[in-house]
Amino acid sequence: MIRVNQVKLDIFEKKNQIEDKLAKKLRVKKDDIVKYEIFKESIDARRKKIKFNYSVDVEVRNEEKIIKKGKFKKSPSYCYEKIEGKLDKKIRPIIVGAGPSGLFNALILAQSGYQPIIIEQGEPVEKRVKAIDKFWNEGILNERSNVQFGEGGAGTFSDGKLTTRIKDPRCRKVLREFIQCGAPDEILYKNKPHIGTDRLRGVIINLRKKIESLGGTFRFNTKVMDLIINDEIIKGVVLEGAEELLSPVVVLAIGHSSRDLFEKLDSKNVSIESKPFAIGVRIEHPQQMIDENQYGSPMLRGKLGAAEYKLTYQSASRGVYSFCMCPGGEVVAASSEKGTVVTNGMSRYKRDEENSNAAILVTVQPSDYGDSSPLAGMYFQRNLEEKAFKCAGENYNAPATLLGDYLNDELSETFGEIKASYKPGVTFVNFNDLLPEYINEPIKKALKYFDQKITGFAREDAVLTGIETRSSSPIRIIRDKETYESKNIKGLFPCGEGAGYAGGIMSSAVDGINVAEKIMLMK
Repeated sequence: MIRVNQVKLDIFEKKNQIEDKLAKKLRVKKDDIVKYEIFKESIDARRKKIKFNYSVDVEVRNEEKIIKKGKFKKSPSYCYEKIEGKLDKKIRPIIVGAGPSGLFNALILAQSGYQPIIIEQGEPVEKRVKAIDKFWNEGILNERSNVQFGEGGAGTFSDGKLTTRIKDPRCRKVLREFIQCGAPDEILYKNKPHIGTDRLRGVIINLRKKIESLGGTFRFNTKVMDLIINDEIIKGVVLEGAEELLSPVVVLAIGHSSRDLFEKLDSKNVSIESKPFAIGVRIEHPQQMIDENQYGSPMLRGKLGAAEYKLTYQSASRGVYSFCMCPGGEVVAASSEKGTVVTNGMSRYKRDEENSNAAILVTVQPSDYGDSSPLAGMYFQRNLEEKAFKCAGENYNAPATLLGDYLNDELSETFGEIKASYKPGVTFVNFNDLLPEYINEPIKKALKYFDQKITGFAREDAVLTGIETRSSSPIRIIRDKETYESKNIKGLFPCGEGAGYAGGIMSSAVDGINVAEKIMLMK
């Protein structure tokens, strides 16, 4: 096939007109086009004359003749090829965690003839939904099964975003597997694909069933209490009730909130280090305002979907940026420990709620943690989350404030036009007292700067809800760059976001695939 770029359609042209555009660009008759498929779709909004911009792979008669002219090239192809493993297939790898990295690690192993055992302390999606709803509506937290823990990981109760900066061709493998499990076909070519938390739940269930059909075993509601390590070689894990599960291969596909396990790793002298991450707040605006700013008219939402944004600002040595922007979504309670408040954002597939929200985050460094311990960042997170819980009433309400009050060091008692979407509820709190000054100052500067990019971004009645602390892992489990094994424990494979090697669904899933490949090449 031939790759044809810069195929543009006006937003009111129908997609089947792509064929006409292709024929014109290739200088062939429409009848010479055998078939085509969209490789990538993006939106060109420059000069406010909005168009869809496509890269298209085309099968056409006389292909070689067209290529010889030099204007078009063959489409780069990618087909994931199974690795013929050297590892004995009688060995059953143990995978700790059923988030994206754990699931795709298990899938690749299972597709290659292995029978992995996946250990997950939380519940399967069907039950997990009920536990989370109970927390959101009644303030009753299940510390084992919540937004952070359970089948699918934290991304299952976010937006199902599949955007990533990595260029690994394995991304296509991940997308195709999601589609086979029920995700919409469009994720394969959309510039900013998302599944939506409502549809992702069903996709995760189908992915689990696929792994099981290939010989994988899931053990939910099962917590890893300890690692069995002899002479710096992994032998297996200890589960609740003192059950020992033995294997010479253990994958730590744990999430960024696996604090009990982080402490256990540190006590076992597994090589870990503190790393930077980011903290901040969630900001809510009317989605209509964002649509109008990004598209020029809110009427285009029907054609283009709910508008997104991505903003960055540099304040001295600290970067400030928007993160996990959820168009037409809501702010959700994401605590995993009692006595803490943590926020996150969530959108469903249609993204049709009244508000947009995004985290506004500030980078923090190990030098901010006040301790040189590898776990200092984790305790730094926890202290802020406990402070947020206490100041908001100790009932899992989240601290909230109006943007204008935040900038002016004031405190209101009522909302303006924009209402907070967070459940169980919010309590008005002065964020100048909640967050340290080295966080507040950069955020305030950034909000004013972002207002120059999106009119109304710093409007006085925009709602800030906090706090956002779980954007990435505060630690890294150090691994060998070639084998991906732990630096000092043979057979132990740190993997994904919690281990410090990914950020988001796509990069975590790809890291899971990479680790599976390394495992299969073990002798």
